[in-house]
Amino acid sequence: MTEFSRRRLRHGHAYAFLMASAALVSLAPAAHAQTADSTTAVADEDSSSDATIVVIGSGQTRSVSTLLPSNLETLPPGTSVQKALNFLPGVSAQSIDALGTNEQSLTLQVRGFNTTHLGYTLDGMPLGDGAYNNYNGLTISRALISENLGRADLATGIAGLAIPSTSNLGGALTYFSSDPKKEMGVSASITAGSEKSRRGFVRFDTGEHGGFSAYVSAQYVEQDLFVNQGAYNWSNGKQLNAKLQYQAEGIRITAFADVSRTNQADDPYLSKDMLNRLGWDWAGYAPDWNRYLGVAACTVTTTPIKCAAAPSPQKNSDVTFTNGQILRNDNLFYLAGDFDLTGNLSVRTQVYHHNDKGAGNNWIAGLSNQGTTSTADDLPVQIRDTRYTIDRTGVVGSLTWKLGFNELQAGLWVEQNTSSAARYIWTNVTGVFSLAQFLGGVPNTAQWVQETRWKTHQFFVQDTVRLFDDALTVDFGFKSTYSRSNAYAIRGIAASAPPASSQFATGSLVAKDNFLPEVGVHWNVAPGHELFASYAENMAMYQGGFKLGPQSVSQTVWNQQGQYLKPETSKSVEGGYRYVGGPLQVALSGYYVKFENRLLQYNPCPTNQQQNPGCGNSFHNAGGVTSKGVELGVLWKATPWLSWYNSASYNKSTYDENLNWCTTTCVVKMTAGKQQVDTPKEMLASVLTLHTGGFSASVQGKYTGRRYYTYTNDQSFGGYTTVDLGIGYDFGDLAGLKSLKLSLNVTNLTDKRYASNFDSSVFAPDDAAGSIVVFHSSAPRQVFGTLSTSF
Repeated sequence: MTEFSRRRLRHGHAYAFLMASAALVSLAPAAHAQTADSTTAVADEDSSSDATIVVIGSGQTRSVSTLLPSNLETLPPGTSVQKALNFLPGVSAQSIDALGTNEQSLTLQVRGFNTTHLGYTLDGMPLGDGAYNNYNGLTISRALISENLGRADLATGIAGLAIPSTSNLGGALTYFSSDPKKEMGVSASITAGSEKSRRGFVRFDTGEHGGFSAYVSAQYVEQDLFVNQGAYNWSNGKQLNAKLQYQAEGIRITAFADVSRTNQADDPYLSKDMLNRLGWDWAGYAPDWNRYLGVAACTVTTTPIKCAAAPSPQKNSDVTFTNGQILRNDNLFYLAGDFDLTGNLSVRTQVYHHNDKGAGNNWIAGLSNQGTTSTADDLPVQIRDTRYTIDRTGVVGSLTWKLGFNELQAGLWVEQNTSSAARYIWTNVTGVFSLAQFLGGVPNTAQWVQETRWKTHQFFVQDTVRLFDDALTVDFGFKSTYSRSNAYAIRGIAASAPPASSQFATGSLVAKDNFLPEVGVHWNVAPGHELFASYAENMAMYQGGFKLGPQSVSQTVWNQQGQYLKPETSKSVEGGYRYVGGPLQVALSGYYVKFENRLLQYNPCPTNQQQNPGCGNSFHNAGGVTSKGVELGVLWKATPWLSWYNSASYNKSTYDENLNWCTTTCVVKMTAGKQQVDTPKEMLASVLTLHTGGFSASVQGKYTGRRYYTYTNDQSFGGYTTVDLGIGYDFGDLAGLKSLKLSLNVTNLTDKRYASNFDSSVFAPDDAAGSIVVFHSSAPRQVFGTLSTSF
C-alpha cells in the first residue's frame, strides 16, 4: 500500500467518525441541553452572555485562580486545559502544537518550578507529576476531554495539604470534570483547520432519573506536523469519557472512566546552531528513504551503502528520516463516594486504577543485517524502540468534622504502582515502513530494561478555625509522606540481553518526612477587601522512568551515588491582598521560596546520544534555588457581556551556589546568583472577552520574558509576544437544531516564531557553540473552524 493510499484510508476513517457524529446528533431525541450542574461550579456558566473567564480565589488563605470553561473559547476545541492556563499570573505553559496536546513538548513553569515539581489531580484522583517519560500518571489531555471540564484551580505557590501528590514542591493544578446534566440532550462539534486538522466531538447526557444521571462522550482528532517533513507526519487521538452519578439526601456516588489512545508524530528538537543553519521548520527526510540511507551511511563504516554526505548547510549529524512516533494507551477509572453521616460529619472515599502502555519509536544510524549470509544487502539504519508501562491502583479518603468554630479534617492516600522502562534496538531493518504502531516480535538487542515498584503513603490532618463571624480564618496542620521505589534490572524480551555497561541499576530509594507543616491566615479587612498569608514545607519523592530519576543509571554509578542522595524539598512563604466587589476583582501576591537539594543529571555524551551504550547518567544534589516574586491579576467585568482580565508577574529565581560539574573531570561553573533555567523573569497577559446576543469574541495576548537554557546564563532566547483570537456566532434554533454555533480560532495570530518548550533533561552549564539540541520551534499561525450544536 502506498503512503498516499494509507493517508486516504486514515482520512476516510476520520470522515466516517465525523459523519457518524453528525448522524447521532440528527437522530437524537429533542431535549434541552443544560450546562453541567456541577457541585464544584464556581460561576454561572448557563448564560451565554456571561463573559467571565476566571475567578480569583476569594476566601482562600493561599493564592488560587480558577479557570472556567468559557476561557477555552479563545483556543481551538480540543486544546489542552494545561496550555489554556498560560494567561494566569506566574504561569508559562508551552507546547509545540496549537492544541497543546503533543506529549513531548507540553511543559509548564509556575513560580520557577517546572512541570514535574507541581501536583496534578482530577476530581481528587492523582495524575502523577506530568512527566513526558511517564511512570506514575498521565497528562490532563489523556485523562479528560476538554469539553468535559467543570473547572481548573491553580494554586500557584502552596497546594494545600489534602492534595494527593508527592511532586508538589511548588503549586498544584486540581481539575474537576463536569457533572452529568439534569436534562437529556446531545452536544456535538466538528472542527477543521490548518495542517489538515480534523476533530469530532459528541456527548450524550441521559438526564436525571430517580437520582441517577450520566453522560458518555467521545472525540477523534488528527493533524499533520507543520515542519518540513513530507510523510509519516500524521498524529491522531481517540478518547472516551463516561461519568455516572447517583445523588440522594446525604449521599453522592460517582463513577468515571477514561479510555485514551494517542499516536503522535514527533517534531524535532533543535539547537541554536541548527536554527541558524536550517531554520524553524527543519525536519526529517521522509519520504526520501534512499537519500536518508546515503547520509546515514556516512556514520556507519561497515555498510555497503555509499556515503552521500548531507549538503551544506546541513550536517550528517542533523539528518533523520523522521523524528519518531509517540504512542500512549491509557485506561483510567475511579469510583468515589461522598457521605454526610450527620449534619457536622462527612466522609469522602475514592478508589482508582490506571494502566498505561507507551512507546517511542525512531530511526537511528547503525548497521542492520538482513539475516542473509551476504553483507551486500545490509542497511545503515536501525530502529530504536523505547517502551513504558504503568499499572497503579490507589485509595484516597478524608473525614471532615465541624465542631463549633473548628472544621477538622484528616485524610489518607495510599498507592501501589509498578512501572517499567526499556530501550530496544532492531538491527534487522529491510526497508521503510510506518513506526506509528507498537512493534511486535522480538527485538534484536536491548540497551537497558528496568522495572520499578512504588509504594506511596500520605496522611494529613488540618484544623480550620473561623472567628469573628468568619472575618478571620486560620488553617493549620501537617502531612506525613512516605514513598519507596524498588528498581530492578531485568532481562527484557530482546534476543540479546542488555550489556552490563548500559543496563540500569537494581536498588531502592526512600523519600520520607513525617512532619511537613502548613499554616494559613485569611482576614476580611472590610467588605470586599481581603488579606492572606501562608507558609508550607514540602518534599518530592525521587522521580522514576527513563532519563528522569536517579535510578536510571548503571549499577556502578548507583553503587557510588545511591547512598548519598537526598530528596528535593521546598519551603514557601506567600502573602497578598484581594479585592472582590461588583465588577472588579484584584489579586496581588508576593512570595519567597527556598528550593533545596535540587537533583541534576550529568552525562558526558552529546545531547542526542546520551542514552547510547557508554554514555552513563549520574545524578547528584546540586544545592539550592531562592525564588522571590510578585504577581498581579485584575479582572474587570465592565458589563454582563464584556470582561477584561490582565495579569503581570516578576520572578527572580537564582542559584545559591556555584556548580561543581563533573563528567570525566570536575570543573567549578560560576552559577551562583544566575537566573534559573527556563524561568522568565517577566510575564504579562491580557484577555478581552465579549458575549452579546449570539456573537462572541475573545483575544488573548501573552508576553514571555527571556529564558536561559544554561546554568551560567551564557545562552538564552529572548522575550516574545503571542496573540490568539477566537470569534463565534450562535444562530440559536435553526433547521431543527438548537444552539447552532459557528466558531473561528486563530492561534499565533501575528505568526511569531520563537523557541517554545525546552528539554530540561539536557540543560548544561554552558553552550558557547550553541550546539545543545534543546528546544522545539513554535507552531506558525494556524486557523481552525468549528461547527457545534446541542439539543
